[in-house]
Amino acid sequence: MGGEMAKEIERKFLVINDSWRGRATSATAMRQAYLSVNSDRSIRVRTSNEKSAKLTIKFGKTAMVRDEFEYDIPFEEALEMITFAVGSVIEKVRYTVDVGGFTWEIDVFEGAFQGLVIAEVEMRSEHDRPELPAWLGREVTGDRRYSNQALATERLKPEVVHAVSN
Repeated sequence: MGGEMAKEIERKFLVINDSWRGRATSATAMRQAYLSVNSDRSIRVRTSNEKSAKLTIKFGKTAMVRDEFEYDIPFEEALEMITFAVGSVIEKVRYTVDVGGFTWEIDVFEGAFQGLVIAEVEMRSEHDRPELPAWLGREVTGDRRYSNQALATERLKPEVVHAVSN
């Protein structure tokens, strides 16, 4: 199952209400941990629905575009790797919602990050203009505090979690 390299082009927003829930097309319980973190790269392990797992390596400093390599790995090995997490293990449920030809991924965080809900849309090009649904709050693309890496590895500031008001 070789890895595939993909350019990630995405925008990120806070979510201000639950009106998207009726339109969710899938829900996946995830746990993720960072195994190594640097200013321009990260190695992450993520489990999905307690049965599958992926190892992801990301390179690149810019918020909107990064190089990403991803590999399927055995679930049991992922559980072992998670014990080596840098910082906190992130637990969340990821929902998908289709809006105007784009798929939004909505992460509802649990545990220490309860209350934080983030939506991201993956675009094919930086010139794409996805429709922005009414349940979106302010855009946080490029705001490092809302990267999963920062959430996992930096001390959580309460205003990050409770930034749901506009």
